[in-house]
Amino acid sequence: MKKHHIQFEFTECSSTAELAAPDKRLLEAAIKARKNAYAPYSGFKVGAAVLLENGEIVVGNNQENASYPAGLCAERVAIFQAGAIYPNVAVLSVAISAAAEAHVVDRPAGPCGSCRQAMMEYEQKQNSPIRLLMQGEEGPIYICNAIADILPLAFGNSFLDNS
Repeated sequence: MKKHHIQFEFTECSSTAELAAPDKRLLEAAIKARKNAYAPYSGFKVGAAVLLENGEIVVGNNQENASYPAGLCAERVAIFQAGAIYPNVAVLSVAISAAAEAHVVDRPAGPCGSCRQAMMEYEQKQNSPIRLLMQGEEGPIYICNAIADILPLAFGNSFLDNS
């Protein structure tokens, strides 16, 4: 038997004042997208903004549905839209902003497992890391250097028979 240990580093900023201008702009786009989220059932609104290598920013927000599984998270809305509009342009960063109607979200909310897997597909496809910025309504901002950091032992196309 052999034990392994997985860990990763992330940066914590106490406010947007510590961010570089492009990161600040991306997070502001995620906040703006969050405000337009359709979340009548959970009251939990999420916005995502994707920065592409060509400088374009593509946004998305969570879209709930009375049939809960039919809804879609902000991160997947944004990354899929970026892939549809700019299919051959690399994703540099994704910013996520979360807020709730019933309480103040005072820390970053990480992406769900499905969103991590969807973003990981793009990271593997482009063979370069995608930075991730996360923030609640208040509190710190977390910056991760790659989607692979938050999804260790990820499933990818290398497991499929590509012959």
